[in-house]
Amino acid sequence: MPDGSVTTSHEPHAAPASAAVEILDGGSKRRGLGRLWPFLGPAFIASVAYVDPGNFATNLESGAKFGYLLVWAVIVCNLMAMLIQAMSAKLGIATGRNLAELCRDRYPRPVVWGMWGLMEVVAMATDLAEFLGAALGFHLLFGMPLWLGGVITGVATFLILGLERRGFRKLEAVITSLVAVIALCYLFELVLARPDWGAVAGSILSPSFSGTESVLLAAGILGATVMPHVIFLHSALMQGRVVAKSEEQKRRLFRFEVVDVVIAMAIAGAINAAMLIMAARTFHDTGMTNVDAIEVAHETLRTVLGPAAKHLFAISLIAAGLSSSAVGTMAGQVIMQGFLNFHIPVWVRRLVTMAPALVVIFIGFDPTKTLIMSQVVLSFGLPFAVIPLLQFTANRGLMGSLVNRRSTSFLAGLAVTLIIAMNVYLLIRTFGG
Repeated sequence: MPDGSVTTSHEPHAAPASAAVEILDGGSKRRGLGRLWPFLGPAFIASVAYVDPGNFATNLESGAKFGYLLVWAVIVCNLMAMLIQAMSAKLGIATGRNLAELCRDRYPRPVVWGMWGLMEVVAMATDLAEFLGAALGFHLLFGMPLWLGGVITGVATFLILGLERRGFRKLEAVITSLVAVIALCYLFELVLARPDWGAVAGSILSPSFSGTESVLLAAGILGATVMPHVIFLHSALMQGRVVAKSEEQKRRLFRFEVVDVVIAMAIAGAINAAMLIMAARTFHDTGMTNVDAIEVAHETLRTVLGPAAKHLFAISLIAAGLSSSAVGTMAGQVIMQGFLNFHIPVWVRRLVTMAPALVVIFIGFDPTKTLIMSQVVLSFGLPFAVIPLLQFTANRGLMGSLVNRRSTSFLAGLAVTLIIAMNVYLLIRTFGG
């Protein structure tokens, strides 16, 4: 089994280094995609978290209950994700440290321990959604018991993580391929559904809510889209993957990584939007607004769109669960090593974080409701990742020439304010009546 070295060891990231360094040095004759190719990968790893099974739950319920109303929320959250992931990558490039390590270096010890504890709760909520989603996908596709789907998910995740021993580039390729499977499945779903594109445009041009429940679902979309654990992970993925020797090379490397982020996050955003639009067209537009469970959605798709639709749905759910579960484990390793300078083998962490999901499966909690609430937990954890990221990337002494522009800090601050405001509003309306 891999020993968890992905988190702070630089060796696994060295696969594309020679070609990338040649390009940064200006000695390469590569053009077009060949010039970009050595730099692609880290953002695609991070993007997996934006299409995990928690997204399925929030997007399906949002589309079924409110139609196209919250398409705008998916778009806005995805733009926020692009900004925040670019800042996270920039932090790793400029400092050679990841976000958790910088928190450990620069914050008082009690704060570090508190942040670590909170991020571990976030990591557990994340892993619960990912593990449960893949198990549910196996159950829906093959009819096997949910607990058996959970066991298969655990084994498959071990195998995916084991690819790191053959080079990190292979792990990137497998995870990117799983994202491609999800994208293709939803492309076919949209072709079958034939949505109302005018209504989609109306949501984007006139953003609004419709009561407290729509705010709850928007908070879930936010937590499922701008996920705190991959903010820590992306900065770690940039550590030593390509070593820039000068400030100019760091700036060039960051420009390549921005392209990586935009491509990966645009694909993830399109998948999320497709989930919600498909649910709006298939369920809400046909009067089935109470489709609030993934199992019901799966069977209803067969009735409305035919057998192919339900199989595509289950396959995409499995691909999302397996890839995001592997990435979630990697992020958990980053968080523990970074905050505590302590490391456990990745297979031990995988076994421990499987436990809550298996408990949920055996007790019989509603999988869809569990998935949605896990995403709301992620939304509440976001400020504790984004605020330190904003603080560090705005520090010229730390970042050098890659320090945030004022406009970048303003937009990131606006995003943090929006996250906090939505969470406070949600608490007041939900618990205060």
